[in-house]
Amino acid sequence: MQWLLGLLGLLLAGMIAHAVFGLGGHGADALFVKWIYNVVLVGSAGSCLARGLAIRRERAAWLILGSSLLLWSAGNIYFTVFLFNDKQVPIPSLSDVAWLGFYPGAYLALGLLARARVRDFRSSLWLDGVIGALTVGAVGVALILRPVLAATSGKLSSVAVALAYPMLDLTLVALVVGVLGIVGWKLGRTWIFVAGGMAIFGLSDAFYAYQSAAGSYHPGSIFDMGWPTAIFILGLAAWQRPGAPRAAPLASRVLLLMPVAFAVVSLGVLFYGSGHHIEFTARVLAAAALVVVIVRMAMSFGENASMLTVSRSEALTDALTGLGNRRLLNRDLDAVFCGEQPFAHVLALFDLDGFKLYNDTFGHPAGDALLARLGAKLEESVADRGRAYRMGGDEFCVLIQSSEGGIGDAVQRAVAALIEVGDGFSVRCSYGVVHMPTEAADAESALRLADQRMYDCKGGERTSAMRQSRDVLTQALREQAPDLGDHTQGVRELAEAVARRLGLDDGEVDLVSNTAALHDTGKMAIPRSIIEKPGPLDDEEWAFMRRHTIIGERIVSAAPALADTATAVRATHERWDGTGYPDRLSGPRIPLAARVVAVCDAFDSMISHRPYAAPRSTTDAVIELKRCAGSQFDPAVVDAFEHVFADRVAAPGAVEVS
Repeated sequence: MQWLLGLLGLLLAGMIAHAVFGLGGHGADALFVKWIYNVVLVGSAGSCLARGLAIRRERAAWLILGSSLLLWSAGNIYFTVFLFNDKQVPIPSLSDVAWLGFYPGAYLALGLLARARVRDFRSSLWLDGVIGALTVGAVGVALILRPVLAATSGKLSSVAVALAYPMLDLTLVALVVGVLGIVGWKLGRTWIFVAGGMAIFGLSDAFYAYQSAAGSYHPGSIFDMGWPTAIFILGLAAWQRPGAPRAAPLASRVLLLMPVAFAVVSLGVLFYGSGHHIEFTARVLAAAALVVVIVRMAMSFGENASMLTVSRSEALTDALTGLGNRRLLNRDLDAVFCGEQPFAHVLALFDLDGFKLYNDTFGHPAGDALLARLGAKLEESVADRGRAYRMGGDEFCVLIQSSEGGIGDAVQRAVAALIEVGDGFSVRCSYGVVHMPTEAADAESALRLADQRMYDCKGGERTSAMRQSRDVLTQALREQAPDLGDHTQGVRELAEAVARRLGLDDGEVDLVSNTAALHDTGKMAIPRSIIEKPGPLDDEEWAFMRRHTIIGERIVSAAPALADTATAVRATHERWDGTGYPDRLSGPRIPLAARVVAVCDAFDSMISHRPYAAPRSTTDAVIELKRCAGSQFDPAVVDAFEHVFADRVAAPGAVEVS
């Protein structure tokens, strides 16, 4: 579709150049004004129809708009073929029927597109749309309707058609402005094209009606380019990436400025009308706009007052679960440490394990429902001696009185409340417990200590699961290919030393270690005949070999605790200059663990016996790493490796491999 839109854009540019600069001379008038003109119209209408047929989302809107544009194009084709050279064009004609038939579909499509892009329409935004539409209508009627009425004569059908165009065009422009008000004056790319195309179309038609009434219209001028330009823009709009439906904004300066601006314009129409004769309809529309502005301001005052009232009641409550929020917890903790509560208390902080996977698997609505269920169970578990809170995300908390025995049982009931297991998922929790005031002197230190203990608990469980998963995979690799198992062990030891030389923390060192241990896991799926081939690999064999990082990622990612490791394994054969595989990542975009393993893997491979090459000395291998720093390898990692190598060479008992 891009090539079609590009071609239509070139044709439109040629038409505009002909109208403005006389491209091709008068001999090209028929080519540009008749045939290319209609090609642009039909092609742009076809773009909207193709969008509706190809993509399900918003299908009805684009099919209706495309059909309406095709109907308008048919009217123009009929005019070009049968009426273009007539000195007296009949009104109404079949062209008028087709042209006027465009408007109902355009109105409907505009409404459907607006509805698909905005959630939770608020009454105040509807009023913004009404204000904009009334103001545009008042200005249009004041400027356009009287000249058209004065120039219109003849039989009733001719007068009706002549008046229908400006009125329908003003309605179209008013609807565009009204819809923009409804969406909160927020323009995504699609809306820029849709609103711009519709507005240009309506204004072009209205301007034509005004020029015709004033006797200043000249066929073939730049103003005739408004229609094909508008329809081409709508064809472009069809293929812009649609955004997700979003709530209309609750707070924005634009929401205040736009009604005020329209009020000023409406006042201007009324003041102008006091000294000049304008249509009574224009005065009515302007006055109605001012009335709606007053209603809108009153509604805004009411919304703000309501928000203040609601905020007082909801400021201490989590909206999703109904539990107390962090603010309420801080207030309650302050009461404990100020001596307002006569009993000692226990603070327990919980973080859900497995919730992210649940959320990713079943979707955010299901995740929200799970949080609400767990929150209700947690509240019930401590209702007899404490209060439950949601800290945000998947973190919960309880504050329990410890005046009676059984604190351990109370915490365990809370832990049990935050467990849910089903087909394909298991959500549990890690937790940290603090006794107050014996273990903490204030609310801040209590929360910090509970958080530290919670993550110590989580880290221990995660590390255990990670280590078990890693050991299973490395043992499987060692059983299938003992030489690969020995190689990965050597790479792992080097990688850990380099990671520490780089100043990485324990968690990052663990990630590097796991990546090194598992970087060749994907080779379990590569035939041994390829891995052990004594000569160079051919193109097909290389293509097979380059898949091993992707296969390795799939295997390693089957263990949720190794998700980060899987990502790094995939990138272990990327190059610093972006010419590696499989994703052609470059520079810092390559995970650091993968960059470390790449250097250590290359070194170990160079100094080892390989089917296709004799081993190098360790000194030559280091020289080769330095030569490739900045192209194949991260220079900082190579530098750290060089220091590690130098330290090992200087160590007692070090042996040079030759």
